[in-house]
Amino acid sequence: MFLLRPHIAAFLGVMPFLLILMVIPGVAVAKEIKEPKTWGIAVGIRSAKIPFTTEDDRVNDIIPLIFYDEKRFYVRGLSAGFRFFNKPKWEFNAIGRYRFFDIPAEYQNEIRGSGLDIGLQYRYKPMENFNLDFEGLSDKHGNNYAITAVNYHWDSGNWDLFPYARLRWKSAEFNDTYYGLNMDQIGSAVDTILGAEVRYHFFSNLYVIGRASVTLLDNDTYQSEFVDTRTQNDLYLGIAFFNDKKKTSRRTLKSKPYVRLAHGWATESDVGELLVWDFQKDPYNNQLTSVFYGHPVADKLFGVPFNIYMTPGVVYHHNSEVQSNFPEYVFAIKAYYTFKWPGKWRVGAAEGISYTADISYIEQQEMDSKDLEPSKLLNFLDFSIDWEIGDILNYDPLRNLWIGYSLHHRSGIFSGSSAFGRISGGSNYNSIYLQYHW
Repeated sequence: MFLLRPHIAAFLGVMPFLLILMVIPGVAVAKEIKEPKTWGIAVGIRSAKIPFTTEDDRVNDIIPLIFYDEKRFYVRGLSAGFRFFNKPKWEFNAIGRYRFFDIPAEYQNEIRGSGLDIGLQYRYKPMENFNLDFEGLSDKHGNNYAITAVNYHWDSGNWDLFPYARLRWKSAEFNDTYYGLNMDQIGSAVDTILGAEVRYHFFSNLYVIGRASVTLLDNDTYQSEFVDTRTQNDLYLGIAFFNDKKKTSRRTLKSKPYVRLAHGWATESDVGELLVWDFQKDPYNNQLTSVFYGHPVADKLFGVPFNIYMTPGVVYHHNSEVQSNFPEYVFAIKAYYTFKWPGKWRVGAAEGISYTADISYIEQQEMDSKDLEPSKLLNFLDFSIDWEIGDILNYDPLRNLWIGYSLHHRSGIFSGSSAFGRISGGSNYNSIYLQYHW
């Protein structure tokens, strides 16, 4: 076939650092950094019709989304890409797109049909706000499919509308797996997807976003003994924070990029216990070391001086008597607020996604206690407080160096999302760090 068959971990491992490789050389020599043309974060509810013969008609998910678009790297909610070539009339990109496998929620922890599919995309841009896409993708098992898409962007005042139409060719392996459920040999087929995404700008950085789509299944797929509907629809509604579309000029940012080096220790405490300083030590003393890069995207949120960053990171989980070493990859958006108390202090909070090459001991123990299968892909949170060393010591050469505490947290959003395996709980690490801005 025309696609390679890489494991999902390979793409997730490389994707966060494509951004680092593209922006650090420019940042190191740039006199100023401008606000990117697109950045944002959203959370909402997705509701999808189950196409199979089941008692449940629909399944619902809590879905957090991140948006970023600048130069070669972009993240658009459920998809991400790296532009090998970006010309006025065309692009050639490596892409990843999350695909949902909609079955009743009670089976989604055991059956993991959803996943990040990866492939290549050629985008033709014959005119402004209109493009044609030609894509070839594969799931982690090498089941291939291809998409031809027409996309349009309509902008009117506070409204943005993104209608699209897609033809999806499914290989026999893909169709037999996700519609024949590995029991019915349907064969290759073509289905049609019609949909639109919408954003409404309330004020400043606050938006409401939505999406609706319908998949029209082909005759062969519809006639499968497991499929009971010709049309499959999904809806999404959420609240988002984006750059203010009323401010069209790209402002020069005061926020400076950073590198953060941290070391953390696992704890058996949950987030609620940690917030009241109830620290329960991990008896096996599992530890991690992380490096994060912070790329500034905004100086304010709703007019308040929050420093907003896109922050990819790599985490090394050390071996212990109960686990081997393995890497973790994170991509998140983080906000900082600085205050005097006395001296210069700062609090921060991050939201994103985390993928581990293996399951940590502390996560496995919690999943075993709940009789759940763990998930390598989970929601990521980071809460921090730090203070500037140069300000404490009244020493100017260290004015840009901060020391602090952070909570490294992975979880499944209270079993509310199939993307994270419908699990509740996860893991927490208390960390100390040094963070340098330049």
